[in-house]
Amino acid sequence: MKILRNVLTNDLNIRTEKNFPVKGIEFIDITPLILQKDTLKEITDKFVENLKNKQIDYIVSPEARGFLFGTSVANELNIGCIPIRKKGKLPPTTIEDRFEYQKEYGKDILEIPKLVNEKYDNKNFYIIDDIYATGNTMTAIKESIKKLGGNVIGEGVVMNIVELNNNKELFSLIDVNEE
Repeated sequence: MKILRNVLTNDLNIRTEKNFPVKGIEFIDITPLILQKDTLKEITDKFVENLKNKQIDYIVSPEARGFLFGTSVANELNIGCIPIRKKGKLPPTTIEDRFEYQKEYGKDILEIPKLVNEKYDNKNFYIIDDIYATGNTMTAIKESIKKLGGNVIGEGVVMNIVELNNNKELFSLIDVNEE
C-alpha cells in the first residue's frame, strides 16, 4: 500500500491482512488508528471541521467500521447517526426495501432502519465510512436514501483506495494505492 496523501499528523499504524476475508483479498485494517486516542480524535476533528457549516440532519454510517467514525462525528455535530446494517442485523423495524450491492469479494444486502417519528423525505444526509474501495457500498446507500426522498449532500471516508474508483467529490483523509 502506497500513501498518496495524508492529512493526519499522527503516525499511520495501518496493517494489512492477506487473504482476508477471502483468498485473494488484502484487507486494510484501520484498527490501529482507533486504538490511538490522539489519532481517533484527530479523525473526528477533521470530519467535524469539514462538515460544521453544512446543513446535515443525520450522519449515515455502514457497518461495521463506519459506525466507529460516524457516531463520534454525529455526536460532535449534535445530530443523529443512522446505522446501515447488513441483512438480518437490525430489528424488524427497517425500511421494507433492501438494497443489494457488489463488494470486491461478493454480494451483500443492506437494511436501513425506519426513523422514529419522522421520514427520510427532504432530510439531508452525509455518509461516513472507514474505507472507500469500489464505491459500491456508498452507491447503494445513496440510492436507498434518494429512493426514500432524502438528500445525500456528501460522503467522506478515512481512507480512499484511489486506483479502485473515480470519485472526485469524496472527502477523504488518506488516499492510497494498492501495491
